[in-house]
Amino acid sequence: MDKKIKIGVLGAGHLGKIHLRLLKESNHFDLVGFYDTQPQIAAKIAREFGYQSFSEINQLLRAVDVIDIVTPTLTHFELAKKALQNGLHVFLEKPITATVEQANELVSLAKSKGRLGMVGQVERFNPAFRSAHSYIKDPKFIEAHRLAEFNPRGTDVSVILDLMIHDIDAVLSVVKSKVINVQANGVSVISQTPDIANARLQFENGCVANLTASRISLKTMRKSRFFQQDAYVSVDYFKKKVEIVRMQDAPKSPGDFAMILKNAEGIEKQILFDNPEVHESNAILSELESFADAIRKNKEPVVSLRAGTSALEVAYQIINCF
Repeated sequence: MDKKIKIGVLGAGHLGKIHLRLLKESNHFDLVGFYDTQPQIAAKIAREFGYQSFSEINQLLRAVDVIDIVTPTLTHFELAKKALQNGLHVFLEKPITATVEQANELVSLAKSKGRLGMVGQVERFNPAFRSAHSYIKDPKFIEAHRLAEFNPRGTDVSVILDLMIHDIDAVLSVVKSKVINVQANGVSVISQTPDIANARLQFENGCVANLTASRISLKTMRKSRFFQQDAYVSVDYFKKKVEIVRMQDAPKSPGDFAMILKNAEGIEKQILFDNPEVHESNAILSELESFADAIRKNKEPVVSLRAGTSALEVAYQIINCF
């Protein structure tokens, strides 16, 4: 086993505490400690869980090789910039920053410092998406629904940056083409920014992605459907299930239970159903440990700062439609 990489966490809110727990369990990271802007909360967490609480950010930065930023989006840029300037690798929760200009600056700074950065687009590491990934090939139509019950914890940004950005990133990871047109609408119901939105992305290669996100729903749904030539792939991120429907030329002598369709031209196709095995794993731990692997091998992370910036660029194209 390689020597563990020293890491510190900025932010000990709901998600920050999850990161702290998983990093403490990790075989790849040595959790040095954390910093939170609220001393009373930091002291309580340190007392309850035994993590080292740092009273000053610079102390923590000097003690680690990697910083994990799990703070409100509006603080991401300054914290990541400070960490990179101190020669640290940076893991940033999504979205990468509050503005595209800030994200581009971080990309340039990381390159100039020879440091790596990764964005926490956790659905890339969802076991269902990982199981389905090899089956998704040149999709031509994608439909995604991401519905959640209201939670005031994410309302510092619009539903686009809070929820839809997960699907924007997933779509960009499988559609290797440029977005050429964006249409969208959204409605603010409870927050000052849209709480429910729909976007239609059109790509240069002809693919179209229809994305819907809501944080005021009565049920939870996180599901994407990928339609491609001779196949349909359904990914249920919430239930961790994958369904694949494939079509192939019908055999000359199909079995008694074979499902055969004949089109208007008389061409017969056989429908095949498949449910690939989904190996259970913790997506947050998987993404963090993939970053450790990227650091050790000095290779581009699965969700690089550039990938995080690309998702943010499309998110703002959507937001600018309102």
